[in-house]
Amino acid sequence: MNLRRDVFQAIADPTRRAILLLVASQAMSAGAIAANFDTARPTISKHLQILTECELVGQTQQGREVYYHINATSMKQVADFIEPFRKMWDDRFNKLESIMKAYQTKNDA
Repeated sequence: MNLRRDVFQAIADPTRRAILLLVASQAMSAGAIAANFDTARPTISKHLQILTECELVGQTQQGREVYYHINATSMKQVADFIEPFRKMWDDRFNKLESIMKAYQTKNDA
């Protein structure tokens, strides 16, 4: 059975999030990625397969090696989902900061 996964299922796993952080800065081979984990290579390959299916990472063939790189376009879907929450918390922290400054000014007087 082939399950259809989405980006949120893919990033739910901490190992896959760690893989995304690794390939965010540079393309890496599966072996280089696996070297960063105390997990069997087939396990990392499965994580890479899931990230590839969800299009969070792309693959580039260079000779005999396959290099994985982050797909910023698909990551935008995650960022777009999180943005309203970020704005909400920014607003709340800004209000708290205003209250704290007013309280501090009142106590300094």
